[in-house]
Amino acid sequence: MPDPQPTIVLVHGAFAESASWNGVIDRLGAAYDVVAAANPLRSVAADAAYVRDVVHGIGGPVILVGHSYGGMVVTQAAADEPLVRALVYVNGFCPDTGESGLSLSGKFPGSTLADTLVQYPVSTGGNEVAIGQDAYHQQFAADVSTDVAALMARTQRPITEQALGDGLSGDPAWRLLPSWFVFGDADMNIPVAAHRFMAERADARGQREVVGGSHAMVVSRPSEVAETIIEAVRA
Repeated sequence: MPDPQPTIVLVHGAFAESASWNGVIDRLGAAYDVVAAANPLRSVAADAAYVRDVVHGIGGPVILVGHSYGGMVVTQAAADEPLVRALVYVNGFCPDTGESGLSLSGKFPGSTLADTLVQYPVSTGGNEVAIGQDAYHQQFAADVSTDVAALMARTQRPITEQALGDGLSGDPAWRLLPSWFVFGDADMNIPVAAHRFMAERADARGQREVVGGSHAMVVSRPSEVAETIIEAVRA
């Protein structure tokens, strides 16, 4: 008996939150079961453990979709997890063993994120970082309207420096699972050269590059993102 259609689990990255997927969910429609997980953004290991809990709660086959730092999380969460059928990276990090979000974003020139960040200490130790309100629109979501970008800036979820610096532990899940990539050529957080490199290294089943797409394509280009996810579901 064939597997049931997989549930789509959407994992947001840093400086976003689960409602950023609303447009993608709307375009996926009632034909697909979808869960937008609230990524804690504390550390790769802890965040991946949380996503695995979400997967186990679903109890059936899933496709993990990671945006930005969420790509780190889904890669870790899918390792040795038999319920995961495929991975989709949306402007997302697709790390190999030991690679971090920081190392991948700096592998090629072009990221301007560091200059826009504000940081402050947290009681558990270390620092948490967010994108400054004045810089958010241009840096993160240049192809989103001013009003929407202002709302996104105010509702962004900060991330710990530890999470950004954590390397992937173990073998990456994309070595065994099929993967799809969709990314924008105007991403100012992760250079487009890094996206192309990661997609080619993973031998992606599908690779969609969106002209003018910012880092926030889950908001600005939900149709292209949804189409890529549907390709993974139907494969």
